[in-house]
Amino acid sequence: MIYIALLRGINVGGKNIVKMAELKKVFENMGFHSVQSYIQSGNVLFISDKEEEQLRVEIETIIENTFGFPIALILRTLDELETIIAECPFTGEDINEAIASSDDEVLYVSMFARNPSLKDTERLTKYNTQQDKYKISGRNIYFLFYNSIRNSKLAASLQKTDILSTSRNFKTISKLAELGKAMR
Repeated sequence: MIYIALLRGINVGGKNIVKMAELKKVFENMGFHSVQSYIQSGNVLFISDKEEEQLRVEIETIIENTFGFPIALILRTLDELETIIAECPFTGEDINEAIASSDDEVLYVSMFARNPSLKDTERLTKYNTQQDKYKISGRNIYFLFYNSIRNSKLAASLQKTDILSTSRNFKTISKLAELGKAMR
């Protein structure tokens, strides 16, 4: 099965520095096949027959032992990534409006380790405005920012949930899917 490991919080603001060549080597040393990394935010594609939860725990443990600090990660299969892309709930018109009002990326997906609870989603509800929109789909939340994710109260409220998550912009998700398809 083709997996994409999305590491959380590496190479951000000079903290948790991990070189992608070293990270790739860690995955190869774990016996995974066709390992490749994509950009410095910690995206690794690989092939494994193991189940998601077992993989996540093993990879997090090895990464902490190798680099000396804990790094949480989210795993998605290539099929799940393709579904994320296909099921984007925002229309082309919505996305184009957001692009016209922003100098930054506008479409993001936060991927969770599990489905968000009602408590988690209620926290986000009060920030669902004309400038920041979201839609929940299973273990994923789609975000459309008409300004910037950096200034968004909605994005900031996501950090207050009790669920492990990591976010990527839609361009990165699309590129990861493209790379994954080439591995088939």
